[in-house]
This record gives sequence, structure tokens and C-alpha cells, in this order.
Amino acid sequence: MPLEKELQKSMSKARLWMALAAIVVCWASLRLPAQTTNTQDKTPATNPADSLTTLIQKANQGDANAQVLLGLLYSLGRGVPRDDTQAAAWYRKAADQGNADAQSNLGVLYMQGRGVPQDDTQAAAWWRKAADQGEATAQANLGTLYDQGHGVPQDDTQAAAWFRKAADQGDADAQINLGRLYSLGHGVPQDDTQAAAWWRKAADQGDADAQVKLGLLYSLGHGVPQDYEDAYFWMDLGASHFDPARNTGDVTQKDVDSVRDDAAAHLSPAQLERAQKRAQAWFAAHPAPPQ
Repeated sequence: MPLEKELQKSMSKARLWMALAAIVVCWASLRLPAQTTNTQDKTPATNPADSLTTLIQKANQGDANAQVLLGLLYSLGRGVPRDDTQAAAWYRKAADQGNADAQSNLGVLYMQGRGVPQDDTQAAAWWRKAADQGEATAQANLGTLYDQGHGVPQDDTQAAAWFRKAADQGDADAQINLGRLYSLGHGVPQDDTQAAAWWRKAADQGDADAQVKLGLLYSLGHGVPQDYEDAYFWMDLGASHFDPARNTGDVTQKDVDSVRDDAAAHLSPAQLERAQKRAQAWFAAHPAPPQ
């Protein structure tokens, strides 16, 4: 292999390896009230005959779920003009009643400075209230705050504890970040096998960042047996919808493609065909959601 291509391949692997240490920051999207959603698709399960007028009436009567839903409509500008100040006011009414979804959403607004002054400490306080009730996205967000030291003292042990609570509930971002802590040995004992196991859980949910990380582990033989067929499979999945902007490491689409192509170069034609068929079968079983 020409020296220039060999150096390019090595640099791509190095950047991807550095990306294993990059936290995934994805503040939770605004949530619908838990008691009015279908747990499979998160679509409203309220009576479709309920009009906006009825919803407002219920919210004014103190119905916390109606207050959260009304806040969400103001956040998104659905049926009402978009108004983050109104959204924050309705979330607060429900949050003050102990509604975990409202507390989580209010934390998002404080973190983003939407409808309220930007305030990491307030975001942490509201997410802690929701997290203590078991709300997974708030737990994941609280873990990120402890990881970065925003709004709370930096504390790797607390970060790992909150990531684990959310990861155990299936939150993919928390699974990725818990895997990262195991990879680095921050807040937990360094353990590449545990890192691989948590990244596998997120990768199985279709998370491109986790798929790329897992593919690199198989390519390097860290935490899993070195297996270029598995490396190609996971890198091919991740490369198809990898978003460099989501990764705080200095990783490009070219880097991901380079490591995938390097794995392919280690495979026989039969092995490569088998890996490609596995990827095709995975995509067929996991169609992309409509835009």
C-alpha cells in the first residue's frame, strides 16, 4: 500500500479512537406526558375529539397532563403560535405538581435558554426532580451535567451512576456515554469489555455513533475479539447515517469510510459478501423512520 494511503488509514483510525473519548451530548427532546402517550410510538393517546379549547380548559383546571401537552404545543407551534415563554409557564405549572415529564421539559428550556434565562443550575435542579422519579432522559441529561461540570460539580462517579440508571432503561445516549466512561476508566474501573457491551446495546437500537465505535473496537480487537467481518458490518451500518456534527470528536465521514474500507481489505470475497448481506438484512429489518 502506498505510504500516503497507509498514513491516511492510520490517521482515520487515530481520530476514531480519540472519538471514543468524546461525550455524546443530545439534550433530551421535549416529552409528551407519560399518561397520555402510547409507549411504543409516543403519539398522543388522548381522545381525538378533545379540541384545543378543551385542552386549555383542562389545563386551567389543573390537569397536569393537559398542562404538559399544552406546553408542548406552544414549544412546537402546533395549533398555537410558537411561544417558549408560554411553554415554560405551562410546564412549570405541571412541574410544580410533580409531573416528571414537565420537570424534564422545563430542564430542557433552562438548558437551551428558551422562554426562560439560560441557567445550567436550574436545568440540573429540574432534571434531578424528574430523574429521582425514574425519568430516563432526565437521568441521562443529569449524567451529562455531572460529566461536564455544568450546573453541578464535575463528578465522574455521579455521571456514571446517572448514565447507568438511564442506560438500564434503554436510553441509547446514556448507553454510549456509560460505555465511554468504561473505555476511559472515569467513574468506573477501566473495562473495554464493558464499553463494548454498552455500545452494542446502543448499536442494536440503530445509533450510528455506537455502531461506528463498536466497529472500531472489532477492527482493533479492544474489548472484543478482533474480527474484521464484524468490524465491516458495524462500520457499514454506522457509515450509512453517521452525523459528524453529533460527535464531539474530530471525526469525518471520510474517516468512518476509511476504517470500513480497511476492514474490507482484510476480508475474502466470501467474507465481504457475507458482511454486506448481514448489513442489508439489518437495514431491511430496521427501516429508517419517515422524515
